[in-house]
Amino acid sequence: MSKSKKKNAVASVGFGYVPEETQHHFMVVIPQGKNEKVLVYERFIWDKDKDIQDINEGSPLRNQLKVAVPKWLWQRVAPYVAQEFNFRLEKEGFKKSKWKVGQNPVHRLLGKELVVLLWALEDCTDDSQVPVAIVNWQGLRPEERWWLYGVTNAATGKVNDRKGWRMALKYALLDNPVSQKQIEQLDFESIKGQTVIYEE
Repeated sequence: MSKSKKKNAVASVGFGYVPEETQHHFMVVIPQGKNEKVLVYERFIWDKDKDIQDINEGSPLRNQLKVAVPKWLWQRVAPYVAQEFNFRLEKEGFKKSKWKVGQNPVHRLLGKELVVLLWALEDCTDDSQVPVAIVNWQGLRPEERWWLYGVTNAATGKVNDRKGWRMALKYALLDNPVSQKQIEQLDFESIKGQTVIYEE
C-alpha cells in the first residue's frame, strides 16, 4: 500500500483492490462447503465486465494458485487478517471489507502478506499453532512480509512446494517463541465474527 493517504480514491473492490490502477491482485476463493479448501491466487488479469472472474489455472501467466488451506484453518486466521487490513485501508482512505463465500479480491501487497501467513500454516494440524503464527506475523512490518513473499515466491511459490524458503517460513512463524500473554491478547472469541461474514 502507498504511504500517502488517498483522497477521493476510486472505490475499491474487496480488500483495497482498485482495478483501474492495475490488473495485478490476489483472489481469495472461499468455498461454500466446510470440507473444501480456501484457495488463494495471484492474478494478473481483471475482466471489468464480469462480476465473477474466470480463474483459469491452465494460464499461469494470468492465474497462479499460491496456497490452499482447510476451511477450519482459514476461519481461525481470517478475522485477524481482516482486522489488520481494514485498519490500514481505512487510514489510507479505502473502504473496509469483509470476507464472503466466493471471490474476494485483495490488493497485491496485502495479498503477499496474507500468503506468507498461510504458507506458514498450510500443513498445520494443531490448532494451538495458529495463535503462535498470528502473533509472529503481526510482529513483522509490512515491508518484511513483502520481502519474505518475494524470496519465497521466487523459487518455491507454487501451491505444492514444500522446501527451501517455504519451510523457513514455517520455522519462523511457528517455532519462534511467543509469550502466553501475547496469545491471550489475541482473544479469539471476542474478535470472532466482528470482521468476517460468510454468506452461507
